[in-house]
Amino acid sequence: MKKITLFIFLMIFSFGHSQDLLLGFEPGESGSVGGAFGDFPAPVVEAGTGTNTTQVLKLVGNTAGQPWQGVNLTLTSLVNLTTTKTMTMDVFSATPITFLVKVTGGTGGPAIVAASATHTGGSTWQTISFTFDTSLDGQAAPANGVYSGFVIHAYWEPGRTEFFTPTTCPTPARTFYVDNIKGPLGTAPVDPAPATAAPTPPNRPVADVKSIFSDAYAPISVIGYTGDDNTYNNSWCGANTTLVQVAGNNTNKIAGLGCEGITFLAGRFSAAGFTRFHMDIWTATPTQDKSFNFKFSNWSGGTGETNAYEYSATNANILTSGSEGNWISIDLPLTSFTAINAPNNTDFVQFVITSNLGTVYYDNLYLHKNTTLANDNFEVSNVKLYPNPATNVLNIESAMSIEKVSVYNLLGQEVISQSPKSELVTLDVASLQVGVYVVKTSINGNVSSTRFIKQ
Repeated sequence: MKKITLFIFLMIFSFGHSQDLLLGFEPGESGSVGGAFGDFPAPVVEAGTGTNTTQVLKLVGNTAGQPWQGVNLTLTSLVNLTTTKTMTMDVFSATPITFLVKVTGGTGGPAIVAASATHTGGSTWQTISFTFDTSLDGQAAPANGVYSGFVIHAYWEPGRTEFFTPTTCPTPARTFYVDNIKGPLGTAPVDPAPATAAPTPPNRPVADVKSIFSDAYAPISVIGYTGDDNTYNNSWCGANTTLVQVAGNNTNKIAGLGCEGITFLAGRFSAAGFTRFHMDIWTATPTQDKSFNFKFSNWSGGTGETNAYEYSATNANILTSGSEGNWISIDLPLTSFTAINAPNNTDFVQFVITSNLGTVYYDNLYLHKNTTLANDNFEVSNVKLYPNPATNVLNIESAMSIEKVSVYNLLGQEVISQSPKSELVTLDVASLQVGVYVVKTSINGNVSSTRFIKQ
């Protein structure tokens, strides 16, 4: 008797404490009912029958449809199947049925996982449990992550691991109802990000730097985040680059690497005379067996690549084990790059990254001649902008007198210009459109460029 009582207690504890409502079909419950597939008729939300007269989802199979026919659903709340792999659903059916369910949109584990569910018929509502621990329909197993989507395939044959063919097991007439999809409540995973800004570059002579992205040096040109000609975010690569703030410092974030291309047609330049390449990167992805590859594309004055210079950072050279979660400073002699086709560095137009690190933050992307200036001769890098992002007012502060301030939009148009001759400048930016701008300051004959976000 004690064993039975303990078993019942554990069952109540397991489901009563870990199963939360993730999708119902009352007006205030529903995530969304998406598109049907495989010639499956669009499901209908209607009043239930029997012991459940609330709003439920009616599913009617198509006898002439595909064996994998079904419907996509979006959960009202995420489900966390990291520890518990089991979910439940209320089902009503007049006849015994077996069908396939899937969770989709997974992060932290397999993106899609499948499980089968069976109703014994009898025109009753039954709470059916199903566990995502078996590889069905070619999907990985077990579930291990947070999921946002739910799929119901109307047909499945017990004991199989793949969909049957209509000639061996035709799709019979079938109508059933579902409600109250439940599971362990999940929250969206936190996207890891650097807590500190990239290392501050040394003071270098203006003529000895070709900067593609850095607040420490003037950029080769104004580069935006759309289009294909002057952008950090080329459409012909699948990754997505955005400008973010890390500890108050402008930083580029690439999500979905992949591949990302930077094109600077307006700032194409000759690398002749430059000796070193620099880039600071940060990733939370373990670097073992990963690579971060990059190349400069040389166009020789034309409209496309004629040759290139490339380098592969791997666990064997730069991406040492344990370097994830820290800023990795890449500073290489250009002689370390591999030349593709006849060597020619007179017209660099693109910088292309390919990597399997997933998400990477980067800053201070430039070429240099390995020269520096004393701090008392080069105060340009001490320019501070705050607040950033700014809504109404942007303050610009320097240890030395600021001779001129110009603000440019990403089209290269000057939208603000002042000659303050002061160590503190306050700009009214309230009338500017929301977006990214470049602030150029002239101090003691040196020009510094810094980005700020108008919100």
